[in-house]
Amino acid sequence: MTDDLYAGATDLEGRAIREIVALALDAPARAQSGHSGTAMALAPLGVTLFSRLLRHDPADPTWPDRDRFVLSAGHASMLQYSLAYLFGYDVTSQDLEAFRQPHSKTPGHPERGVTPTVEVTTGPLGQGLANAVGLALAERILRADYGEDLVGHRTWVIAGDGCLEEGISHEAASLAGVWGLDRLTVFYDDNHITIDGPTELARADDTPARFRAYGWNVIELGESANNLEALEHAGRAAMDERERPTLVVVRSHIGFPSPEMQDRREAHGAPFSPTVISDVKARLGLDDVPFPLDPTLPGLLRESVAAKSREHRAWEAAVAAAGERGARLRAQLASAGALTGDAAAPPYAAGSRVATRKALQRALDSWAPATPGLTAGSADLTENTGVRLPGPRQSREDPAGRQIHYGVREFAMAAILVGQASHGGVRPFGSTFFVFSDYARPALRLAALSEAPATFVFTHDSVAVGEDGPTHQPVEHLMSLRAMPNLHVVRPGDANETLRVVEALLRDPSPRPTALVLSRQDVPVWGPEEAAASAAGVAHGGYVVRERDDARFSLMATGSEVATCLEAADALEAEGIAVRVVALPCWTCFAAQPASYQASVLRRDVPSVSLEAGATLGWHRYVDDAIGIDRFGLSAPGSYAMTHLAMTADTVVDHVRTRLELQA
Repeated sequence: MTDDLYAGATDLEGRAIREIVALALDAPARAQSGHSGTAMALAPLGVTLFSRLLRHDPADPTWPDRDRFVLSAGHASMLQYSLAYLFGYDVTSQDLEAFRQPHSKTPGHPERGVTPTVEVTTGPLGQGLANAVGLALAERILRADYGEDLVGHRTWVIAGDGCLEEGISHEAASLAGVWGLDRLTVFYDDNHITIDGPTELARADDTPARFRAYGWNVIELGESANNLEALEHAGRAAMDERERPTLVVVRSHIGFPSPEMQDRREAHGAPFSPTVISDVKARLGLDDVPFPLDPTLPGLLRESVAAKSREHRAWEAAVAAAGERGARLRAQLASAGALTGDAAAPPYAAGSRVATRKALQRALDSWAPATPGLTAGSADLTENTGVRLPGPRQSREDPAGRQIHYGVREFAMAAILVGQASHGGVRPFGSTFFVFSDYARPALRLAALSEAPATFVFTHDSVAVGEDGPTHQPVEHLMSLRAMPNLHVVRPGDANETLRVVEALLRDPSPRPTALVLSRQDVPVWGPEEAAASAAGVAHGGYVVRERDDARFSLMATGSEVATCLEAADALEAEGIAVRVVALPCWTCFAAQPASYQASVLRRDVPSVSLEAGATLGWHRYVDDAIGIDRFGLSAPGSYAMTHLAMTADTVVDHVRTRLELQA
C-alpha cells in the first residue's frame, strides 16, 4: 500500500512519517522552544534513510561497522530523536515529551553521548558536515588497513542551506573531493529559507556547480522531498559511486504539510500555533491530541529493519573468522589505536637548546610506527609544526596514508579531527600556528563539549614568533583556551617534557581533547634535577620543578618561561634569596588533583609571581602577582620582542627584590 502525501511510502513508512511530523509540532510546542518546519519537511528523507539505506542495529547503536548518520542541520533535532524512537533505539515517548528539558535525552541540538544514533555534536551550522568528512576519512583508513569485509560502512549527512553557506563546509567539501571519499553522501535540504527570509537575500551561487567543481558526484532530485522511491534511488546511486563523494540536492518545502506555514521563514525557529498544529494533524489523519503516538509502531519498524541487525551479526562472524586481523581491529577500536610496546624516544642532552615543536617531531618519528591509530597533518605547515609521519600521504591513490595535508584550512581541519576522533579506532593530530587557533575555535569547543579525543597541535606559541609581527603573535590565546571546559591545554617546559607529554597522549587508552602548545624558538633542556621533577609531576598538570624548604618566594611559569624562571632563581640564589620554581603545564589536569597536592605545589603561604608570555588574566587564582603580556606584540626578532615585553629573568629578579623590600 502506498501513501497519498508521501509517494512510494509503504503503509508502515507513511505512519512513521506522520508521527515524526506530529512530534516535530508537539515537542517544540510543549517546550515553547525549538524548530518544527525543517524536521517536518525532512521526515520522508529520515524514514528513507533509516528504513531503506542505513546499515544500523537498534539493539547495538555503537557497533563498529554501522553506518554513520550526521544531522548537520542540528536545529532539526526532533527529526533524529523521532527516528531513534520509532526504529526501536533507547529513546522513549517520555524522552520525546521532555524535549529541551533539563537532563533529558532530547536536548535542543544533538549531543554525542546523550542520545542513541548521534555520532557527533551538531548545531553550529557546517560543523556536522565537516565532522562527517572526518568520519568518512577514518573509515577509509581503517578499511585500507583491515579490508572491506571488516570495515565497510558509509557516512550519511543531512545538511541545510545554512550548513552550505558557512565557510567551513566549503573547506571540508573541497578536501572530501580531493581525497575522493566515495562513501560519503550528503543530502542537501534545499528549502530556500533562513531565519531572515529567502536564501536569495544573501546567496546567489550555484551549489551543484560548486560541488561539481570540488570533484563531487552531484544528483539533483528537484521536487522529490516527499518521494521515498526517488530518495532511495538517489541514495543507491551514491552507493554505486566508487570515485567521489555524492551531494544529493533535494528541493524541500519547510513546514510541509502545513498550507499556512509552508515556505515561510517563521516555520524555521518558533513553535507553531495550536490552530496550525490541529490543521496539520487533521490533514495527516491523526488525533488532535498532544503526541498522538501509536505504541505498536516502534516494534513494527524495528522488526522491519531486522535484516540490518543480521548484517551486524554477519560482521561479528567475519571479525571472528578473520583471526589475528580481526583481533587487531578490535584492539585498535577499543584503544583508539594507542601506542603499544616499550619503544623509547632518544632524550635530549641537558644544556642543549631545542624548540618543543622539534621535540614533537622526534616523538612522532619514534612512536608513530607503533601507534596504529595515529593520523597527523597540518594546515599547510607540516615542516614548521613537526607533524611529519613516515609512510604515504592520504590520497585517492594511498587510502591508508596517515600523513594528511589539509591545506590552508584550519576551520575544516579542526572539525575533521573531531570527526576522526568520534569515529573510533584512530587518534588524530592536526597542527597549525597558535594564533590560528582562532580559526579552529568552533571545532575545539565542540571537541571539548563532546569529549572527542582529538589532539590539536599549536606551535609558535608566543611573541617569540618574532618578525611576522603581532598578526602572528598569540597573546590572549592561552587564557581563552584554558577557559574552555574539558579541553586540556598543555604547554610543556622543555623538549624532554614534550616527549613525555606526547608519549602519554599516544599511550592513553581513553584520550581526551587536548591542545598541545609548543614553542617556535629553541629553549634550554633542563638538567637532571628538573628532569626528574618533570618525570614525576607533569602528569599532574603542575609540579615543583625546584623546591626550597626555606624559600622566600615562588616563581611559576609554563612553557619556555619555566627556563626563564630557573635562570631568575639562580640569580636570586646568588644574592642569598631562596626561591622555589613551579611549572603548571596543564591547568585542567592540575585542577583535577586532590586539594592537598595542589596546596603542596602552590604553597600560598609564600609570596609568588608568575611569568608567562601571554595575557595575565586568570593567573591570580595561583599567584599573588602576574607578569605577562597584556598588549599586542611587535614585528621584531623574537629575542627582541621577548626582551622588549619584559619576558626576562631580570624582570622576575627585579619583581622579587621589590616585593621583598616592601615586606621588610
